[in-house]
Amino acid sequence: MTVYTILVDFACASVLILIGMLLRAKFKFIQRSFIPASLLAGFLGLALGPSFLNILPFSEDISSYAGIITIFVFAAVGINGFSFSPGNMKKDINRMGAYATYKILCIGLQMSIPIVFSILVISKFAPEINNGFGLLLAAGFYGGHGTAAAVGTTFENLGWENATDLGMTAATGGILAGIFGGLIFIKWATRKGYTHYVKDFSEISEDLKTGLVQPKNRTAMGNDTISPIAMDPLAFHLALLVVPSGLGYLLNNYIATAWGLEFPTFTIAFLIALLMYILLGKGEKGVYKYVDSKVVDRLGSAATDFLVFFGVASIKLPIVVEYALPLGLLMLSGIAIVVVMLVVIGPAMNYESWFERSIFVYGYSTGVFAIGLTLLRIIDPNNKSKTLTDTAVVGPLNTPLELFAWSAGPVMLLSGQHWTFVGIFAGISILCFVIARIFKWWHWKVPLGERPPVPLDRNEGFIQMTGEHIEK
Repeated sequence: MTVYTILVDFACASVLILIGMLLRAKFKFIQRSFIPASLLAGFLGLALGPSFLNILPFSEDISSYAGIITIFVFAAVGINGFSFSPGNMKKDINRMGAYATYKILCIGLQMSIPIVFSILVISKFAPEINNGFGLLLAAGFYGGHGTAAAVGTTFENLGWENATDLGMTAATGGILAGIFGGLIFIKWATRKGYTHYVKDFSEISEDLKTGLVQPKNRTAMGNDTISPIAMDPLAFHLALLVVPSGLGYLLNNYIATAWGLEFPTFTIAFLIALLMYILLGKGEKGVYKYVDSKVVDRLGSAATDFLVFFGVASIKLPIVVEYALPLGLLMLSGIAIVVVMLVVIGPAMNYESWFERSIFVYGYSTGVFAIGLTLLRIIDPNNKSKTLTDTAVVGPLNTPLELFAWSAGPVMLLSGQHWTFVGIFAGISILCFVIARIFKWWHWKVPLGERPPVPLDRNEGFIQMTGEHIEK
């Protein structure tokens, strides 16, 4: 591999991503499906690349890009750090507490049920699969392509070949289930009258359908936090992400050489980025005030588009065909979990704006944050359900569980500690049910059609009555 090989690979990827964006903007049937341009491009790359027609000049190394980009994406998550809002937590404790419990329950079920199903059921049809097979469902569905690449790479380092391809396939199936299934449920909910902010599916804006934002609806990607005379602001933020990415790789190699320990590189990069966030310091005396979290998010999201492309385009079809039956059964179990979480547990644990909040978690649990956000914006374009606000507050509660699962999970599952791993997340799931009942966050008996929306704050009510709109 040379630098020019990388240039050609990314050039081909960019051409296909732009074609995917063009297809999304022009064809109504694609707009109705809300498939991301990067996923469309990935399918084109899979068809035209080395796995099928072998028309495009891709190198043999395109399968390695996803793992490298994953490190960058996790560094972006770490550099933005965490923030809590105690004032809002006290004010809206019931709504946020129920929502936090609901999100944690979702990850607990995805981490436990598919693994049990894989070990006890799928192994009967495919004896060759190992105990880690079920974790690929959560990595692909709940984690998305980035996590699937990371977990797959960890499995491969532990001796399980083909894990990355299977994880990427699960992630692709998850996104498709999230998009198409989400649209089906949104149409069902609007027809039943369960949505509060959009009453008809036809009300969806053209910006969301085509993906092209009209001038009057455009928002800023971020702010210039440093002067371009000294350094370009985008280069500044890019450097903040590349530093922990590179240091994470070097430190992980050192740990492996010195102590013989294997850690996922993305975890090390995330921790270094988080340490940088702490050392930069918030407040007037801190340096972090010169970091724009929106710019960091955009860089991470841009990397994710290429990650999705390379993840899908580099899937080895013969491996997918070989594992078609067990992989199909695994994804069916995952779809069953997220559907039950949406239509059964969602209304039970979310009293106000239950569908808006549940459909976001459904999308988040079948792909990435962007899928959940897309589904939410269709039925709650102005975040009146406060789903995104509450996610920002309670979201960090999931992070330790995820890091433990992605880092320790492969090792535990392949070293005979699979029932311990399952027991941890099964216990977390049971605890969520118990907490919901103790704090009366269980609204099973209230009819779905009688659920109220989240009450507007006083300033939000004023904005609604005067017709004004404030972009937050």
